[in-house]
Amino acid sequence: MIKRLCMIVLFLVATGGGAEAAERMAVSAKDANVRSGAGPNFDTLWKVEKYHPIEVFEASGVWLHFKDFEGDSGWIHKSLVDKTACVITKQNGVQLRAGPGTDQPVLVKIDKGVPFKVLKREGRWIQVEHADGDKGWLHDSLVW
Repeated sequence: MIKRLCMIVLFLVATGGGAEAAERMAVSAKDANVRSGAGPNFDTLWKVEKYHPIEVFEASGVWLHFKDFEGDSGWIHKSLVDKTACVITKQNGVQLRAGPGTDQPVLVKIDKGVPFKVLKREGRWIQVEHADGDKGWLHDSLVW
């Protein structure tokens, strides 16, 4: 029994436990189709916009299988993503502020699912930029 348990542990260590580490990436194209499988002939499930962050957990040729901030999964062509640091709002009413702090003026309220490129971090605050050029600061607890 102990020998069998040791063999199982060695196998899991050697194979990484059966699960690969997800790689954080983001959409680099203006918009991109998320497909149901690894290829252009698979159905388009939804579209994502520039800076939409994803976690890639599998690759098949030039196609990447990923999940997003809501746990939804799909496939995207690797030419449409890169390793730009990006975040996405997790709830409605997120306040984009002029500076890093709750004492800073609110520029606009953001709905759930709006992606941003990360420009810099200051403590728990993130300076971000939307694809349309709007910039501001978000608290890290409000984004994925």
